[in-house]
Amino acid sequence: MPCSVASGAVDLFLELAALETPPGRERPAADRCLEYLRELGLDPREDDAAARLDGDTGNIHVRLEPTGPGTPLFFCAHLDTVPPEAPVEPILVNGVITNRHDAILGADNKATVAGMLDGLRRLLAEGRPHAGVELVLTPQEEIGLLGVKAFDVEALAARVGYVYDHGGPVGGMVMAAPSQKTIDLRFLGRASHSGIAPEEGRSAVAAAGRAIAAMRLGRIDEGTTANVGTIHGGIARNVVPSLCTLKAEVRGLDPARCAEETTHLLTAAATAAAAEGCSVETSVVDEYTAYRFRRGDPAVRLARQALEAAGLRVYDLLSGGGADAHVFNARGLSCLNLTSGMEKIHTAEEQIAVADVDALSELTVELVRAAADGG
Repeated sequence: MPCSVASGAVDLFLELAALETPPGRERPAADRCLEYLRELGLDPREDDAAARLDGDTGNIHVRLEPTGPGTPLFFCAHLDTVPPEAPVEPILVNGVITNRHDAILGADNKATVAGMLDGLRRLLAEGRPHAGVELVLTPQEEIGLLGVKAFDVEALAARVGYVYDHGGPVGGMVMAAPSQKTIDLRFLGRASHSGIAPEEGRSAVAAAGRAIAAMRLGRIDEGTTANVGTIHGGIARNVVPSLCTLKAEVRGLDPARCAEETTHLLTAAATAAAAEGCSVETSVVDEYTAYRFRRGDPAVRLARQALEAAGLRVYDLLSGGGADAHVFNARGLSCLNLTSGMEKIHTAEEQIAVADVDALSELTVELVRAAADGG
């Protein structure tokens, strides 16, 4: 039975988690969230991102008009999960929620969705004064932050906001996050029979292998990483392969270092291709840009105040991952990513404690209170 708006964050999360919502197919969760918001007496709007992204769900935006002074806030969470490899049937054992089946749970990011929605419910039920609150629910985050990239940030009245989309106990503040460049490499050689005329061939696989051997991969320094994630090539055991493709990425807290390591990777590919008598086609995409917060920034100051008021241990961290916060920050807003309590995300061991789901609701309320009291 669907939970009512009188239910808490945990009940709502259990309901949302059971809905299969891979990127581009978030409709079941979107419809439930729209229903929930309308039951609260709000007027959520959905943009046209579904058509532009070839999906079934747009960005959902809802606004609570201000009832007092302070700093308006926006909150953001994403509706999609990585594709589950089995059904999602949330179970609660000893205060921890997991999936009964061998697949993800979807706490990334549905625990946050539930916590933020329940926070709005509490704000309205308790009549708390606030300076304006907005919520954005995005699709297709897991495949490149596509939903938020398609969202018109000018629709937001608030310029300070929060995403809860990082693993770790609730209380963490992501003070810096990296740039990411994705690199596609396409090595082109010449096919020939490997037993009759191997001399006539030019192996694209050999070129790709030589390139990988020359690349700096893994953790290059404290803030920079690089990885080759996939390699595909060849058509048969007895054919010198004429094509081999690699998919790689570089991330860096320092954008200049990210660019430097990207250049190194491309140089390694070009050098290896030439050595094997092959050519290489390259494509580089800037997925998102690094950002960094300072202790005195308003978003950080309000978050620390709210986390302390909620009785949580406050800590700073650096991230190597991407989140919707990247896009808001790149577009001139101030959006801080906070930890959500989720553990082992994107794996069959994913879990979250009931206490952390409840804490996300409390955190939402305390952030609004801090923005009204001291904003």
